[in-house]
Amino acid sequence: MDPLTAQQQAILDLEQRFWLTAGEKENAIRALGLAAVRYYQLLNQIITTEAALAYAAASTNRVHRLSRFGPRLRR
Repeated sequence: MDPLTAQQQAILDLEQRFWLTAGEKENAIRALGLAAVRYYQLLNQIITTEAALAYAAASTNRVHRLSRFGPRLRR
């Protein structure tokens, strides 16, 4: 299992936070130096790794579940 990079850890840390508005999360994503599209591409890659599960199991499972079933869950 390859360890997570600092950027990958920061992405998972950001996913653990609660956001009152979408704008707050978008600002936090920009603070990481990423465009929103790139952030979500990286996030979707990260959540498939064992290292992500070991680092942040709850948020990794939540994001993974939402990415697979999101449109149905959000209705």
